[in-house]
Amino acid sequence: AVIWLVGALFGSMLFFAFTVAPTVFNTLSEEHASLFLRAFFPGYYLWGLVIALIAAAVAMDSSPIVSVALFLVALLFVFARQTLMPRINHARDDELGCLPGASDRFKKLHLWSVLINGFQMLILLAAVGLLIWSH
Repeated sequence: AVIWLVGALFGSMLFFAFTVAPTVFNTLSEEHASLFLRAFFPGYYLWGLVIALIAAAVAMDSSPIVSVALFLVALLFVFARQTLMPRINHARDDELGCLPGASDRFKKLHLWSVLINGFQMLILLAAVGLLIWSH
């Protein structure tokens, strides 16, 4: 069951990165893309958090290392949703208001979100590898 949950989470993250995001930016105006993403991301992070927590709980008995890794993924979703996302939105609003330094701040925060997402995906791949190797 754990491997299916991890696969579902990894697959949904991959689908967002390579299908949803490019489609949004290629089909919507900048204003509408921004509105869509602000509405999308809280649910995306909540989905990731819930699936990671369920998978971590299920993995506790069979693979404590995988369980801890999945709890880390969950914590990173909490950080992204509760701390990083509001700061990104604020920096973007400041950028649109032409405040000095806002564009650089937005780019740095956005880069952090991309790096965190990529790190989470690497952890998920490692978890799958550990689950396969241990059985």
